[in-house]
Amino acid sequence: MGDAGSMDRINTFIDRNAPALLGRLKRLVEFPTVNPPGVDYDQVTGYLTRELGLIGLAAKRYAIPSKVLKAALPEDQHGYPRYNVIGKLRSPGAGKTIHFNAHYDVVPVSGTWRHGNPFSGAVEKGLIYGRGTADMKGSIASLLTALDAINKTGSKPKMNVEVSFTADEETDSFLGARWVVEEAPIKPDYAIVMEGGEGDEVCCGHNGTCWLEVTVHGRAAHGSMPEAGINALEKMAALVRELETYKKLIARTKFVTPEGKTMRPTINVGGVFSSGEGGKINTVPALAKFSIDRRVIATEDQAAAERGLRSFLAAAAKRIPDCKITVTKVSENFSSFTRPTHKFFKAVSSCVTEVRGKPTVFNVSAGFNDIHYFSHVLKIPTLGYGPGGDDCHAVDERARVSDLVATAKIYANLLTTFEG
Repeated sequence: MGDAGSMDRINTFIDRNAPALLGRLKRLVEFPTVNPPGVDYDQVTGYLTRELGLIGLAAKRYAIPSKVLKAALPEDQHGYPRYNVIGKLRSPGAGKTIHFNAHYDVVPVSGTWRHGNPFSGAVEKGLIYGRGTADMKGSIASLLTALDAINKTGSKPKMNVEVSFTADEETDSFLGARWVVEEAPIKPDYAIVMEGGEGDEVCCGHNGTCWLEVTVHGRAAHGSMPEAGINALEKMAALVRELETYKKLIARTKFVTPEGKTMRPTINVGGVFSSGEGGKINTVPALAKFSIDRRVIATEDQAAAERGLRSFLAAAAKRIPDCKITVTKVSENFSSFTRPTHKFFKAVSSCVTEVRGKPTVFNVSAGFNDIHYFSHVLKIPTLGYGPGGDDCHAVDERARVSDLVATAKIYANLLTTFEG
């Protein structure tokens, strides 16, 4: 374990500088980094690069080459550049390196927010509101504060430190965490993706996704003679009803997490749905589209899950008269799970317990995050932990100030006690 006096100084610094932590988070929230399409990435990564430099890290911003960007993104996003930020801190005599990762993009906003502007970072009654406070700019503010505390108190990390702030996690991470682990000059031995676990829960895995778009092809006709056409909406409705059987089929597969929860594959139908061009109230719709979000649990094979869903859709369409479909993959994210037996997992658990004062449990997140890039591609012990919050992706997203402060202490505790 580290020096108790040093940790006391760090904790005191973090408590006294809670307003600075909130100031960082408010500034981050004020960048409306909505993805898609990828707004304000230039501005937020410039800010993050400067902040890392001010707290003692060597920081560099990497722009995704235009050729790579255009190959990966839809044409309407080609005018939105992508950047990833890498920060490094060498600790004299350290033999191992720990990597902290967070994404800075956020989902779009809608609805009426408590404080009007969803990018305000307004603080009220121990809560800070705004898109990204919980998912996951709060983690970034906590980490910056932890590193600042270590620097300002003259403490030394037991390991070398790497930091990555990445793009596009809210879509597929291809130009973000995937690019960092495959292209950036990093060499971590351990990694923390700063979401997925919060409070007394540490994340040791997450679900994957298979996102498909189903297009149902009909035939247009005049609304006064519907028998002359093939109504794509009616065929789509029949196909969606068929998917109730698929839900029951995949629910037979289950996975029991280390905390004792049972997880099963799920689908969400119609997060996006639309008709084709030329739609009119007195026209038989010739085309209808809908999305399928298939969640892949940690014990499933990703390719087999996609094949099974595609096969079911094809067979179901054949059972419906005049139902012709095409199925396109939108994107996918791979699931991840590591049994929490490694000493790194135990060290993080100990730090969480030390700060939180409660026994730690290991969870598997129903949502996806970027753990799998570090655990599968780099094959290093990786877990998820951050301050979290409430109403992620919803109206009045918010984080608790106490959780942001506690998480900064946990990160600093780990950095000054675990030697690898």
